[in-house]
Amino acid sequence: MELFEQHGFNPRGDLGQNFLIDLNLVEYIVNRAHLGPNDVVLEVGAGTGGMTTFMAQQAAEVVSVEFDTNMHMLASTVVESYENVTLLCCDALRTKNQISPDVLQIVEEKLDEDPDRGLKLVSNLPYNIATPIISNLVATDLPWERMVVTIQLELGQRMTSRPGRSTYGALSIWLQSQCRVKLLKRVGPKVFWPRPKVESAIMLLTPLRSARDKIDDRPFFQDYLRRLFSLRRKMMRGVLGSMYRKQCEKSQIDEVLAELGHEQTVRAEALSVKAHVKLANRLHQMLSESTTAKSTTTEEAKAESETNEEHSDERTGD
Repeated sequence: MELFEQHGFNPRGDLGQNFLIDLNLVEYIVNRAHLGPNDVVLEVGAGTGGMTTFMAQQAAEVVSVEFDTNMHMLASTVVESYENVTLLCCDALRTKNQISPDVLQIVEEKLDEDPDRGLKLVSNLPYNIATPIISNLVATDLPWERMVVTIQLELGQRMTSRPGRSTYGALSIWLQSQCRVKLLKRVGPKVFWPRPKVESAIMLLTPLRSARDKIDDRPFFQDYLRRLFSLRRKMMRGVLGSMYRKQCEKSQIDEVLAELGHEQTVRAEALSVKAHVKLANRLHQMLSESTTAKSTTTEEAKAESETNEEHSDERTGD
């Protein structure tokens, strides 16, 4: 706080800035990351650079991203003696559905320096970008090995939620279909400055690559979840029929649901993670087959039309 007063800075609520001031918790987060000499760390929200330097002493490289120019200036002074820290002043997100290509490029360059390197996300994440940072990192093909992040407790509960609960949704399924998600510790407001109005949680995510490999098309699956749960209270039959109305008939949706043993009245929030993966895979297969069939029919019709034109030309010539 004194550092802020010296420079005349104030935390920015619009950026979700709540700085972790309990050094014991900073140490706890870094320790749970299990950092080593082959780790490239991605930190989103460098703040004043305190946790950045702590991690730089253990990891091969730290790529830290800070959007706030004031915070970037403070952190630059703190980390300037660490050659293995790359401090970026930019938005970590390109869009809500994509991590910044500039950030990804730097991370990939650091990973490529040694084939044994792996990626870890270790951050006190700004509340307003926590969801897209976590979900979009999972969506990449980067070799991430661990995430230890501080987020809102409500978000942590959504990440670990189970079918039938009000907190169970697209994020729960997207993460649990590919990761082991664990709430490590609940954290009260008093360990932050300024104090947030909500409780927080320190979360641990580790990849489940065998489970991820069971998803036939991850971009399709992610889109399926987002669109499906935007109407979570409606019956899946109607929602799916609307989602894919240009690609298939509603009767085909009914057939897929029946094939997998789902009632026509089932809602998205009632299905397990594995059930959603199976359903999305089957829909993707059915839609791909439908697209191929339509393409074949179109080509055949085109070929027939060209043949008819040739015959017509021949008759005209006679």
